[in-house]
Amino acid sequence: GALAGPNLAKEILDGQPAATVIASEFDEVIEKGRQVLAGERFIVYGSHHLIGIELAGALKNVVAIASGIMNGIGFGKNMEALLLTRGLREMIHIAKAVGADIRPFLGTAGVGDLIATATSTQSRNFTFGTYLAQGKTPQEIGRMMDEVAEGYRTINFANRIVNAARLQAPITTTLYQIAYDHRPVNEAVRELINNPLSIDVDFI
Repeated sequence: GALAGPNLAKEILDGQPAATVIASEFDEVIEKGRQVLAGERFIVYGSHHLIGIELAGALKNVVAIASGIMNGIGFGKNMEALLLTRGLREMIHIAKAVGADIRPFLGTAGVGDLIATATSTQSRNFTFGTYLAQGKTPQEIGRMMDEVAEGYRTINFANRIVNAARLQAPITTTLYQIAYDHRPVNEAVRELINNPLSIDVDFI
């Protein structure tokens, strides 16, 4: 099974309300997890779409790094909203390319987790992106941070799928150029913002 959702650890430890999704092919696993985890301030949902849930949980970290970069550059909420919606689009296209069900991406473990992870300074992936915007290398950031930003390796994984499936995924491509090819952040972001893709919703 898998567990995913907007679960920023510090907020949960502070007793703030949150929710998660337990994904499993088996109802008894979902129910057992619900019995163990559910509480007055912690909502537990169930899903049978295990692969989709796992992919959503991984790919949202890529978008969170991109969001951190935009924040580090100094862009505002308009750009943040645009980045999240276009990032969700890329997450869904990557999921479709490997045959995953896309429904989890529209729920708590998808867009819910994305919003929390890609907008919070508590998120290590968001923080990783902020440091990239300051010109630091992934290796330097790794030495600075106490926690690993798993999205760094996920960028490579996502980029391989994008290339193999010949997807139009400019956010993923740009992040790979920055994180792995060491392309200057401002130059890469400038090209990303001027990307010619003109269709808004093309994944439904």
